[in-house]
Amino acid sequence: MPLLEVEKLQTHFATPDGVVRAVEGITFHIESRETLAIVGESGCGKSVTAMSILRLIQEPPGKIAGTIRFQGRNLLDLTEAEMRDIRGNSISMIFQEPMTSLNPVLTIGKQIGETLQLHQGINAREAEKKAIGMLTLVGIPAPGRRVREYPHQLSGGMRQRVMIAMALACNPKLLIADEPTTALDVTIQAQILDLMRDLKTRMGSAIMLITHDLGVVAEMAERVVVMYAGRKVEEAPVTEIFARPLHPYTRGLLGAVPKLGSSLVEGGRGKLAEIPGLVPSLRRRIVGCAFAGRCPMATDFCREVAPAIEQKAPGHSAACHYAQVGDTGADNTQHPHPVLRADPRVDARGQGLSRLPGEV
Repeated sequence: MPLLEVEKLQTHFATPDGVVRAVEGITFHIESRETLAIVGESGCGKSVTAMSILRLIQEPPGKIAGTIRFQGRNLLDLTEAEMRDIRGNSISMIFQEPMTSLNPVLTIGKQIGETLQLHQGINAREAEKKAIGMLTLVGIPAPGRRVREYPHQLSGGMRQRVMIAMALACNPKLLIADEPTTALDVTIQAQILDLMRDLKTRMGSAIMLITHDLGVVAEMAERVVVMYAGRKVEEAPVTEIFARPLHPYTRGLLGAVPKLGSSLVEGGRGKLAEIPGLVPSLRRRIVGCAFAGRCPMATDFCREVAPAIEQKAPGHSAACHYAQVGDTGADNTQHPHPVLRADPRVDARGQGLSRLPGEV
């Protein structure tokens, strides 16, 4: 049985301008000790999915529907008191920006100790000792001094390490990491990723990694879920996603990653690849494929009929009417009309969707 099973999750928000369908029918699972990455552009529903799992969505105006099973229990059926026992204990979260997530008027030791006192029933002195141990575990020097310092006295990388220490203090079964390296420089990013990988091995936690950085995905994940406009559009092992992406949106994301040796690097004459157009408004009910307005291969059928997420190969599913498994990433999407087939230049090697012929 998977550690976490999410089935047909919907998270909607009532606003004066209409209902925002932030997450619309997403299904996925996470096995014990596995790292699953959820990727997509900003606003695609990644963080809302994580907040829904922890039931941190205020209801109303939010509304969560579907099924979220953790160790066999449907979290949506639990009382708030039962969820408090799970949050920070069995499921922990590293939030996106440590400076705004840490309490500026509490010392580091008190913030780590709060979780330990709540879930393990220990006194303040024991909690401080364990907090020092956690800071040591995450590689913070002079932990005995740092527990008495405040967040503003630490560097960005050290604050992120504190967030990891807080999240892992109660040895959770599932760690949700929401953009854990976004605000850090490249050197510190690498250190944090190495730390998370090492702690996962030591503590045996599963990780749900939310990111838009495909380099982080390649480094950390075993499987990948690609989200677009609140929907899952592709899911596959990480090696399959990079070698044989099936959905045009996934291929666009991969194509937008700068490559060493490209014209941009060699002479500055090129430009970063991009996916043209804008994400559709989530306030309007989307008819047909959500990506049709930006897809170079979209037909009237795509605009009228929403594609179901279907398995195209073992462990590899995609929500595209024309996705088929080919030999390479360039040939994975076959269209019945030859003019509308995937351009062989659009693949994971860096050619942008915006470079497609105008008639497509």
